[in-house]
Amino acid sequence: MMHTVQFGETINKVAFQYSIRPFDILLFNREIFSEQQYIYPGMKLYIQNGTFRQDQMDWLGLTEFNQHDLEGMLLRLQQNGVEKDVIGYSVMNKQIYAFKIGTGKKKVFYSGGWHANEWITSKLLAYFIYELSEKQKDQQRWHGYSVEQLLRDSTLYVVPIVNPDGIELVQQGIYKEHPHFRQVLEINKGMRSFDHWSSNIRGVDLNHQWPAGWAKEANESPKVPWPRHYSGQKPLTEPEAKAIYNYTNQHQFDYVLSFHSQGQVIYWGYNHLEPEVSAEMVSRLSYVSSYLPIKTAESDGGYKDWFIQHYRKPGFTIEVGVGVNPLSPDHFSEVWSNNCLLCLEALIL
Repeated sequence: MMHTVQFGETINKVAFQYSIRPFDILLFNREIFSEQQYIYPGMKLYIQNGTFRQDQMDWLGLTEFNQHDLEGMLLRLQQNGVEKDVIGYSVMNKQIYAFKIGTGKKKVFYSGGWHANEWITSKLLAYFIYELSEKQKDQQRWHGYSVEQLLRDSTLYVVPIVNPDGIELVQQGIYKEHPHFRQVLEINKGMRSFDHWSSNIRGVDLNHQWPAGWAKEANESPKVPWPRHYSGQKPLTEPEAKAIYNYTNQHQFDYVLSFHSQGQVIYWGYNHLEPEVSAEMVSRLSYVSSYLPIKTAESDGGYKDWFIQHYRKPGFTIEVGVGVNPLSPDHFSEVWSNNCLLCLEALIL
């Protein structure tokens, strides 16, 4: 059969859809010479002896994750009682989705997919809220936790993908029909590989956009749009960062967890402004994840930094996994096993 490549697809994803190996795509499409090669929207691929997979959720760690996968989960989540909201739009007008589950007085916020080559955090959070809603629906305990009690005491808010444009760039590359083709190539100095890209599509690092020490961080970072670390012309210029800023101010969370990769550490302080309880909270998160607590990353301009400074409430940056970004899909098992309990424990801190 013939498959027409869609937005956000990779060789791994197409192979998973049809229950074949990525190698089989290379075998029958000679213009594809590597399983890591980008495939672009509109490309035609021959699929030999494929069987379409009905359940597209990948628990085996075979595929990447992006906006299109999240949108494929929306119906499942809503059927399980998870509330969906669109809190803003990316530079390329992609919806930034937020999800809410639980009825408790305590408000907890998880966010991921800040950096384009850290998409594995988005998969973690999307799959976590789905599994949490499944356990709630079936009135099950989960790893010893009473999900019913967790969600009676707390309300969990989740934005799995802060940077949908950048994540798609890392996974699918750039092509002439892309609306930011020239700008992206200029930022990337003509190179067409994007594994190193962590910024949004305009070359602004969304976790360097925050007012806490922004000037200091900007002074030590690139002065023009860059694949990583460029702080922008001033704080909160980018629509993705503005969406999280407004959402945070709207809900006044009790504490926040911002997921990044990689390093297997948890940062929990900022300029000695964090409340005393943060030390005990991070100890509990470290115990259930095996991640090392570190008080400060010696950097500024981050979302967690701003939250601590502005609200004087606990904030945590979780660096999942270990290796070189982007972590390959087969890292998902390790990321899940170390962070599933962390995400549960964080609801009862």
